[in-house]
Amino acid sequence: MANMFSLHGKNVVITGAGGSIGMQIALLFADAGASTLTLIDSSSQALSKLERAFTLQPRRFDCKLMFEKCDMTDEKQLSPILDRLDAYGGIDVMVNNAGVFPTDLDGDAIHVSLRAWELTYQVNVLGTWLGCKHAILSMRRNKKTSGSVINVSSVAGLVGSATAQLAYTASKGAVIAMTRELGIVHAKEGYRFNCLCPAPLDSPMLNDFLDADDEPTKHENDQDLAVECFSMNRRQRREVHLPQGRFGNPVEVAGAALFLACTASSFVNSTELVVDGGLTKAFVTPEGPRHYSQRHLRR
Repeated sequence: MANMFSLHGKNVVITGAGGSIGMQIALLFADAGASTLTLIDSSSQALSKLERAFTLQPRRFDCKLMFEKCDMTDEKQLSPILDRLDAYGGIDVMVNNAGVFPTDLDGDAIHVSLRAWELTYQVNVLGTWLGCKHAILSMRRNKKTSGSVINVSSVAGLVGSATAQLAYTASKGAVIAMTRELGIVHAKEGYRFNCLCPAPLDSPMLNDFLDADDEPTKHENDQDLAVECFSMNRRQRREVHLPQGRFGNPVEVAGAALFLACTASSFVNSTELVVDGGLTKAFVTPEGPRHYSQRHLRR
């Protein structure tokens, strides 16, 4: 039996590739044998960091890498990048991972800004739709009989958050609803659409959120220590709701993405793969020390 978890011969596109999740997906997909990887990000700095990560990564497969700076909300920028993949046979796997979380603009129904709504929907929803649209067009042009589109949402799209982030939550819920419909509409073409819904991950985005959560309590003697301790308290207030007592690791989300990308998931469509350590299923979390992620998962 052929390796069901192989991406051999597949052309893959990953948006938001310079972020924590996108980078780990890119590295893992290269290891899984992808033929080409088109890695898209709006930040030149993030793309440079990603390129450096690949130079440090042992390469077991011959994967053509293409790094592209692109604003995912601008179809005129995106379309020609994806059209160029026709030279390699068209898109087989599309990972729509680009997203924003404007913590300084978001809030509850009273305090969320109009700018937060505009920004989250432009990037998280419109950008995801454009990625889906052009993946479908590429698959059709190249007469693909199968294809996988993976849209990265969040557990915030499934359950409410007591730390108000209304625009972000609504945008991630919209991604889930859109993905479900796309999977049904295009099922008989062989094109699968699924969502990844990770819980908060130990990443720069999470740390920015924790830093912006509250004003730290100040002590006269050692302000830096006070800020550090208060930051840990913010972290602990959230970790207590996670059954394993810790945030997830981006590598753990990448593994779930690989499953959705390859033939091992060929009968998985229009659904949400929740990567949250049991968070959304827990009523009372267990006592005891936290469970640390396995060392072999850490890059």
